Amino acid sequence: QVQLVEFGGGLVQPGGSLRLSCVASGSIVDTYSLGWSRQAPGKEREWVARIFRGGDIQYKEAVKGRFTISRDNAKNTVYLEMNSLKVEDTAVYYCYKQDMMGRHSWGQGTQVTVSS
Repeated sequence: QVQLVEFGGGLVQPGGSLRLSCVASGSIVDTYSLGWSRQAPGKEREWVARIFRGGDIQYKEAVKGRFTISRDNAKNTVYLEMNSLKVEDTAVYYCYKQDMMGRHSWGQGTQVTVSS
């Protein structure tokens, strides 16, 4: 089973930036999609950004223009560049991998806190 490990969370002031990384234990070349979701306290998990095998990318409306998802197949890594962070972006961020059978693998999550 593929394992995913996230890095890069932390505390940042509003307007600041963070870059999250997610390293997979195996190849990500033949995945159906890779992406990021987040869960704020007391709220349901919501998807944030995803990148499909063919290169198509989708973003949650609230993060469009501020977040950028990318992948490096050689490093088995997917990234989430987050700029102009807002207090409401505070959440635990999880990366996931969806294989060609539709099965999901999830990372353990990394905390992002946006606060002054």
